[in-house]
Amino acid sequence: MKRILTALLLPLMLAACSQKQGEVQAVGAASAPMQSQRAPQGAMLAYEHHVSVSLDRQAISPRLKAVQAACDQRRFGQCTVLDMSEQGGDYASASITVRVVPDGVEPLIALAGKGGEIGSRNTHAEDLAEVVRDNDSLRARLENERTQLQAFQQRRDLAVADMIALSRQLAEVEAQLQQAQQAAAQHRMRIETQKLTIRFELPEGQSGRSEIAQAVRDFGGTLAMGTAWTIRAAAFLIPVVIALGFAVWALRRLRGSRRGK
Repeated sequence: MKRILTALLLPLMLAACSQKQGEVQAVGAASAPMQSQRAPQGAMLAYEHHVSVSLDRQAISPRLKAVQAACDQRRFGQCTVLDMSEQGGDYASASITVRVVPDGVEPLIALAGKGGEIGSRNTHAEDLAEVVRDNDSLRARLENERTQLQAFQQRRDLAVADMIALSRQLAEVEAQLQQAQQAAAQHRMRIETQKLTIRFELPEGQSGRSEIAQAVRDFGGTLAMGTAWTIRAAAFLIPVVIALGFAVWALRRLRGSRRGK
């Protein structure tokens, strides 16, 4: 009987152990840090990353400058600072936005989060394949049109009016072609590099204490504002109360005179 029960329960025990092991592996995978995204071969994706980092108040400004210096010095590859902002006081915070090569995204995030805690992280990719294809078609058409116009310019039998119209049309084509080439360079930069925005914030505990301290400092102003509002409300209500009292008195007198008749 024991052997039969063991034979029946053994598969169930093995299945439970296997399920438990799978859960542990899943948790480990979920807690692993995100890796920088790289576009597959031939794909035209423009990546943008948004990361929030919790740091102590005194560490926010030095860390912002450290990330800026790492980008300016191209410590992790080609990098350009696009935007920076910093706020002091009780609600200290800072942010920096850079455009960096894909291999520099993770090192910059690691530098920003050193000694702190990386909170939310969001990665978005915009597919530029159709935009690039349309722009390439436009460039090809404009280059062909420019070649034809330049060939017409070489003719000796053109009238002066035709030459003027031809030169004007060629200038328009050149301007459109230059815009298309600038758009192509912009697309190539967005595909070959990635935009990274890092926001430094206070931990939740420090943020809550800052709000309490601010509320205490605002106590006098809030009290004065409430008192002033109460006085204004009383001044506004006094004429209303007088008018209502007069109306009640007139109504009662009118009723009394009717009863006397």
